[in-house]
Amino acid sequence: MSAPIAISTNLRDEARVPYFFWDRNVTVAELRAILADPSNPERIPLLRVLLREARPDDALLFVSPTTIAAEWERVAPGLGRQRAFWRWLLDSWRALGYLP
Repeated sequence: MSAPIAISTNLRDEARVPYFFWDRNVTVAELRAILADPSNPERIPLLRVLLREARPDDALLFVSPTTIAAEWERVAPGLGRQRAFWRWLLDSWRALGYLP
């Protein structure tokens, strides 16, 4: 088992574990790599945690609105109470013309 890495709110520090992954040993750099790889089996579970646990502005540092919209059907079931918020935000972006 690897030693725990310090948790941080500094999401620009690639070597730290982001505050919303307090229960996981995934660094900012690892999260970025996983989210960038559509074939990674951890991608959707971690995207769900990101959208459920991170502040929305912090989540958008890791994933674009276009990606959220494209993965919505796979991600939505794991969002819990945050699902309604993200659905509203996606619908608002579409109404404003930011998303197709």
